Amino acid sequence: MPGATATTAPGPGAPRREPIADLVARLAAVPGRDGRLTHLDVRPARAAVHDDWPAWADPALVEAQVARGVVRPWSHQVEAADAAWHGRHVVVATATASGKSLAYQLPALSAAAAARGDRGQRGASTLYLAPTKALAHDQLSSLRTLRHATRITTCDGDSSRDERDWARAHAEYVLTNPDMLHRSILPGHERWAAFLSTLRYVVVDECHHYRGVFGAHVAHVLRRLRRVCADLGAHPTFVLASATTAEPAVTASRLTGLDVAAVTRDGSPRGELTVALWEPPLTSHTNEFDAPVRRAATSETADLLADLVSNDVHTLAFVRSRSGVEQVAMAASELLEEVDPALASRVAAYRGGYLPEERRAIEAALRRGDLMGLAATNALELGIDVSGLDAVVVAGFPGTRAALWQQLGRAGRGSQDALGVLVARDDPLDTYLVHHPEVLLGQPVEAQVFDPDNPHVLGPHLCAAAQERPLVEADLPGFGAGARGVVDLLTERGLLRRRGTRGWYWTDRQRAADLVDIRGAGGAAVSLVEAGTGRVVGTVDGGRAHTHAHVGAVYVHMGESWLVTELDLDERVATIERRDLGYTTSAREVTDITVVSDEADQLHRSWGACRLSFGQVEVSSQVVSFLQRRQPSGEVVAEHPLDLPARTLLTAAVWWTVPDAVLAAAGLAGAPGAPGSAETGVDLPGAAHAAEHAAIGLLPLVATCDRWDIGGVSTARHADTGALTVFVHDGQPGGAGFAERGFRAAHRWWRATRDAIASCECEHGCPSCVQSPKCGNQNNPLDKAGAVRLLDALLADADADPAPPAVAAVAG
Repeated sequence: MPGATATTAPGPGAPRREPIADLVARLAAVPGRDGRLTHLDVRPARAAVHDDWPAWADPALVEAQVARGVVRPWSHQVEAADAAWHGRHVVVATATASGKSLAYQLPALSAAAAARGDRGQRGASTLYLAPTKALAHDQLSSLRTLRHATRITTCDGDSSRDERDWARAHAEYVLTNPDMLHRSILPGHERWAAFLSTLRYVVVDECHHYRGVFGAHVAHVLRRLRRVCADLGAHPTFVLASATTAEPAVTASRLTGLDVAAVTRDGSPRGELTVALWEPPLTSHTNEFDAPVRRAATSETADLLADLVSNDVHTLAFVRSRSGVEQVAMAASELLEEVDPALASRVAAYRGGYLPEERRAIEAALRRGDLMGLAATNALELGIDVSGLDAVVVAGFPGTRAALWQQLGRAGRGSQDALGVLVARDDPLDTYLVHHPEVLLGQPVEAQVFDPDNPHVLGPHLCAAAQERPLVEADLPGFGAGARGVVDLLTERGLLRRRGTRGWYWTDRQRAADLVDIRGAGGAAVSLVEAGTGRVVGTVDGGRAHTHAHVGAVYVHMGESWLVTELDLDERVATIERRDLGYTTSAREVTDITVVSDEADQLHRSWGACRLSFGQVEVSSQVVSFLQRRQPSGEVVAEHPLDLPARTLLTAAVWWTVPDAVLAAAGLAGAPGAPGSAETGVDLPGAAHAAEHAAIGLLPLVATCDRWDIGGVSTARHADTGALTVFVHDGQPGGAGFAERGFRAAHRWWRATRDAIASCECEHGCPSCVQSPKCGNQNNPLDKAGAVRLLDALLADADADPAPPAVAAVAG
């Protein structure tokens, strides 16, 4: 088996005696794997800290938990549950598999039992919110095993009318998601009045997933919920659960609009955890710029999955894409077929798109031990109960340290030892992290980044709130300091109407909740419709339609190639035909950026003569052509012009400027006033462009974002600044908080950017440092060496970043 260790697996259920660190060393020593293991970290085991059951806990519930094996709860469970029982809003931010669900189930189910009327009337209800339907259903299954008297049900897009009617009339514990709350429960709050008027608890599970624009939307959905409940006489206590995260109290307070205490002292036990950082090698292949490319992280992950399964190590591999999941599972099975055909059938894939019963069957097989290896998307990251795993392999950094620890925490549940492996992708951030383990493993996890004050997010929710019940002056502070200005603008545009002292009303026939998709990223989706049949094959996000659904674009769906023959932007429809084409397409985009905020409205930091700024910008972009690339070589065979309208985006950006005198002193420019000089040997526009690309790749180091959430523009001389300028901007109207986070952590961000470029082993630039898969200029020009010299000049007089806000006090 190429790249895998072919040892015979012990029988099912046999203990694995080899120390994990020895196993990793043996896997790394396989011929041809020199240098792939870049770092090994062993984290010691931790003993449990128990506490007594609270005196207020429902005896029947305690008895059910004891029968389940929870004789005494862990200290953080009691601490959080007691705070919630006494009416304190609380967030419990502890490690994966630390039993956070007990912290909110204990007070919620106890309250339901204590407040129920003599005839079973509902006296105290709980609304549970999960980011996915799958997690809500998993929670329902877990709650039902308790056999507690509380009336529990899910209510989501899959629920029938009868199920929704029963939930409104009888349920005491309703599990749903923010989308259902936004689109159905709040707009129909009159029908939910009996449930909402008795609402004692609101549980926000896995709240670290609410970031960026999605997080801002959820923040306002929760504010609308609080407002409707208050009108019905209910003031629920909020209990939030999160993976370990920085500033959990600050984040929870921003999400709910309330003062929230944090419980962070983890009393759960933990076995020894061995973390391995693994980098696939450079291959003999090159891309279209003759830059070396690394072996795919998915291929490397498939090898490791097969290795671990063949050594009787129950392993879960996290893969970013659905197609990648299938590839990893298939490749691992093929490798295992060479060792033991019986093992090949014990590896499977798990992803979105499977039927619910298929997912449940896979989860059950993994729990029973029938499956020894599973490749999955992050659907299994979210609290779904999968126990008994020995190892987790993560194919590519998942975007945040919090998400990484959440995924690694799937292994070694309880006190058993575990292995976690991060396999780097061919990406600047991944490459940097596996060579700077202190940044990944020695730093606290990130704080959530989202901006509830974004007027583009706030506006639709103010309209929705006005339809739920008229907005009055007293309501506006709850939606933020900028709410009054947004209301005035909405009134001016005719979306709201003011009726004297009675407040603002929604008067349109359409539902205000339909103004926004809280998970949407780029406008209404464009449907991809098959010519002749009218069948919808897929959709493309509206913000990417110009680059992915233009006439002549090749669209790949489930392994099949389709050609876009027509694009109607007004109707949001692209017509496609099934074609077997020997090429792919990539759009070429021209982008310009203008600073629109006044100097007084900007934030600034001075680094000697260089300057960092944060403010509002207008980004104008236009797709002007597309390239056809022969496969698999990537060779450009043709370029075709396109006539698409320019698009503008008003958003937030961070930018820095390097004046001519600094460039000249650093030997990067000729005479003062000249943007560059042949004598320096530096392509100054290429240096700025390379720095911009690497910075976009490294921003997730300091902000909870993905490189696809942001964009950038660089120029040797910008009209608004009069100097060399590099911009990095949020990809959402009004901003998402990412650029602002970059401004506040600029020194760490740009120092890491410089180090990532300088330490990359390529000669002229590659996907691991300065080449970008989303570049509209086809990665031209780029000057890797010039980027290092430019960033040295920028950082020469850089000051340290200001301290982050203080974390709120721990509850108890």
